[in-house]
Amino acid sequence: MAQPWNADDPGVVELPSGRRVRARSLRQRSEPPPSFGVYLSWRRPRGLEWEHRWIRCPDFWVPDEVPAFMDAIEELRSRSAHEPVEVGCPGGVGRTGLALGALAILDGVPPPQAVEWVRRRHHPRSVETPWQRRWLLGLTRS
Repeated sequence: MAQPWNADDPGVVELPSGRRVRARSLRQRSEPPPSFGVYLSWRRPRGLEWEHRWIRCPDFWVPDEVPAFMDAIEELRSRSAHEPVEVGCPGGVGRTGLALGALAILDGVPPPQAVEWVRRRHHPRSVETPWQRRWLLGLTRS
């Protein structure tokens, strides 16, 4: 089994627990490839030769199927303890930030602080829209 990412690897975000997830735009090459990924996009991503989950999510919006999204995010978090995993969307900012925010909440960040947490660690425009921010506020740790 491959080891998790190093903290200084490009695009790597470290969760409060110390687990690491690589965040990227689907327009960038995924080198080295992860062992598992979760991708938010309106269309199914192509060319992914590793295990992954696709979550239908329109640009600037939130996931169409919340239970499938939460299952994928929980799997991503669980697997991040022992293997290299990544999350992404076509632009690598809004929907990727939304997924990172959900991961952070599952990992202990209070929902009201999740957007700022992601913006400091990933991209200053992460979680781009007001409805994405409101959606994250409604998430709770299980």
